[in-house]
Amino acid sequence: MKTYLIKKLLQKDGWKNELYITVDENNLITELSNEKPEGEFFPMDGYLIPGFKNAHSHAFQYAMGGLNESIPESAEGDDFWSWRENMYSLALSISPDELQEIATNLYMEMRRHGYTHVAEFHYLHHDTEGLPYKNPAEMSERLMVAANQAGLALTLVPIFYQMGGFNLEPNERQRRFISKDVDSYLELYEEIKKSAEKFNNVIVGAGVHSLRAVKNEDIIKLFKKLPSGIPKHIHISEQIMEVRDCVSHLGKRPVEWLCENVKLNEEFHLVHSTHINDEELKMIIDAKANVVLCPSTEANLGDGLFPLKDFHLAGGNYSIGTDSHIGLSPMEELRWMEYGVRLIEKKRNPLCKPGENSADLIFHKTQEAGLMAMGRSANDYFEVGNNFGGLLIQTDNPLFKDKPEEAILSTLIYSAGPEHLKYR
Repeated sequence: MKTYLIKKLLQKDGWKNELYITVDENNLITELSNEKPEGEFFPMDGYLIPGFKNAHSHAFQYAMGGLNESIPESAEGDDFWSWRENMYSLALSISPDELQEIATNLYMEMRRHGYTHVAEFHYLHHDTEGLPYKNPAEMSERLMVAANQAGLALTLVPIFYQMGGFNLEPNERQRRFISKDVDSYLELYEEIKKSAEKFNNVIVGAGVHSLRAVKNEDIIKLFKKLPSGIPKHIHISEQIMEVRDCVSHLGKRPVEWLCENVKLNEEFHLVHSTHINDEELKMIIDAKANVVLCPSTEANLGDGLFPLKDFHLAGGNYSIGTDSHIGLSPMEELRWMEYGVRLIEKKRNPLCKPGENSADLIFHKTQEAGLMAMGRSANDYFEVGNNFGGLLIQTDNPLFKDKPEEAILSTLIYSAGPEHLKYR
């Protein structure tokens, strides 16, 4: 057993002063107390906060960074769909060893920037010919190894990918992603769960790539068959063309169709949801589902801006993710998520009611939904039975020195970077 004195610790209801935390040999918290212990204890200087949760990652896309920021002479323009063709080319070239190397480097960088848990939206399942590996979970297991080596908790979300678009057969460039039907996907899902049993830091969720990538009847069938109690992820309404195609083929907008055909709840995490209307926004909130926002990637791809102000003020739940990893700082994701609203509204602190603080609001919102995206729940950020991990804000740094307690999160999110954080 080992006891630490935390000068300032952040819980869901605010900062706590002079808290003694005792942990066992597995780093699990056994006691939190305001009472000074009789034996030895170790002071920790700084402000201790929970680590950031990265709710959406495509690890292999980290290798694309900087390679797609120009327009070929033969092209008329560049958008999400042209970027996707370059992504397909990369996906067809990566070996298991290369995926593990890319993911290890990525996860180490995530950890350096302040993330402690990532949800990996994983569909690079098969070999370069589109055939299952001898170990069907080969690529998933390489991600688990990478996370373990990097010291990052992982929620592996194997993705059901079946079609090349609404009523379109998959094309050759998608061959490494494809499960032909629900049963094939579930067989892969079970193999991945077996692999996860070898690791202490892995949770397995499940998901569908998008409405365009799986037959509508199979989306309904899969979500009925999946167990409760696991996180369920799906891309939705990221592109205007995707919304138009959905209306054309299914007669409904994407979120509208999903809400009417699948029983959504707090286990569902709708990634992007950029182009939703007011009715769909209300449907998500009424279902208690969550949205995952990826500001740096959504900006890089030219996706558009999610209606965050209306969603937030109506009580919606949302987390952040780094998606294609064009940016890796959680502080940057949070500040640009909120700055997008400022630019639209042409006002400062547009999410706040009088007496509220922007940083406090978005930090706690994304922590809560981020935990759910990982398949975890907790009554508080630090509690008995949980792993004692977090981030120490280095308050001896001039940026934080002499700042009042109520300005610490604002300073971190709007002015700081990973150099101001230290892993506990």
